[in-house]
Amino acid sequence: MKVAVIGCTHAGTAAITNILNLYPNAQIDVFERNDNVSFLSCGIALYVGGVVEDASGLFYASVEQFEKHGVRMHMQHEVTNCNMHNKTLEAKDLKTAKNQTYAYDKLIVTTGSWPVTPPIPGSDLNNVILCKNYDHAKEIIRRSQSIDNVVVVGAGYIGVELVEAFQENGKNVTLIDSEKRILNRYLDETFTTPVEKSFEEKGIHLALDQTVSSFKGEETVEKVVTDKGEYNTDLVVMCIGFRPNSDLIRDQLHTLKNGAIVVDPYMQTSIKDVYAAGDCCAVSYNPTKEPAYIPLATNAVRMGTLVAHNLVKPQLAYPGTQGTSGLKIYNHHIASTGLTETAAVDLGLNVRSAYLEDTYRPEFMPENDVVKIKLVYEIGDHRIIGAQLIAEADFTQAINTVSVAIANDMTIEKLALTDFFFQPHFNKPVNFLNQVALNAMEEEARRKTTRS
Repeated sequence: MKVAVIGCTHAGTAAITNILNLYPNAQIDVFERNDNVSFLSCGIALYVGGVVEDASGLFYASVEQFEKHGVRMHMQHEVTNCNMHNKTLEAKDLKTAKNQTYAYDKLIVTTGSWPVTPPIPGSDLNNVILCKNYDHAKEIIRRSQSIDNVVVVGAGYIGVELVEAFQENGKNVTLIDSEKRILNRYLDETFTTPVEKSFEEKGIHLALDQTVSSFKGEETVEKVVTDKGEYNTDLVVMCIGFRPNSDLIRDQLHTLKNGAIVVDPYMQTSIKDVYAAGDCCAVSYNPTKEPAYIPLATNAVRMGTLVAHNLVKPQLAYPGTQGTSGLKIYNHHIASTGLTETAAVDLGLNVRSAYLEDTYRPEFMPENDVVKIKLVYEIGDHRIIGAQLIAEADFTQAINTVSVAIANDMTIEKLALTDFFFQPHFNKPVNFLNQVALNAMEEEARRKTTRS
């Protein structure tokens, strides 16, 4: 069985690793534009901030490891054409410019994502940098060493992590975003306000609710111009978001409007023997029961693993995702899963939420911490569709529990009565997950009594 894999970050790496275990006689050809595999881009901010001193630690697989197992690694090769009906592809060696045609029996598309790059005048100036891969990470480190002023454009997870890293490295930092709040897609206002306050206390300038219109400078960027102001800078890092890297195949496969490849539960695309996984794909989103574009490494690894298991015949279905994620900014430990209340309302869902702010241990314990948690649920069937948490201590693993609840269509009643242990060192007799669900039940009972 000849298997061709286009792209080798998280989904591609997981697919190859599992194919080697499941089908040791398979002939695997991997085509990758870069000279490395399996880079953890979520670690870029840790690298910039000096938490990770050696960037080689941000890789968890290597070309050499795969080649030792007989995988033919075509590094710095760009696939320029793919004929999915004839089962052939053409790849260009970027070092020699030589083109070659390859045949396959099974094709795995794991081309990942690429940063969103609006056509902003001045984007070609020196020191206007993207933030995605290993080369970007090295450039950000190199160019930031001798400068003072940094502008980060985009207040998602990567953007806010970079802001913290640059500030702790002594830079003057401005964060620009078109939304009124940071982390708008992941958290409701109760959970973003404390982080914004910490940024302001650290001297970070938040330029929110404004859109970049141009970059100014001679050869190197000197100023960022928005619809509401101008900001002097020596370096700009663009973190607006990501889009599916699917231009190569989007005219042959069924995709969403944004180009995300649609796959069935077994990672099969709309063409037989062509599979796809990772950030180039749409995923089954359990809170809405609809396909959605959620580029996360965790999704990519799961999907890549499933490709291998279903390569010969469908046998292991994708259970869907909740888009669960976590973040640490200064002393804030944050996690979320599923839909925020704001996002749910925007989608037209009929929802309510319950909120809890309480100590996690009994009051008699000498040391304690406060946890804040919000539960979002549908009004009709009380199905849980989202949760958010913030605390100065690390309670983020609790959101993984809610993720499991969403995946299994649990209601607020089921979560309220779920069996969690009690021990004063760790929690209260009523765990805060039980309690926030009980709060939701009380609210529903109150409303029912009022109506009657």
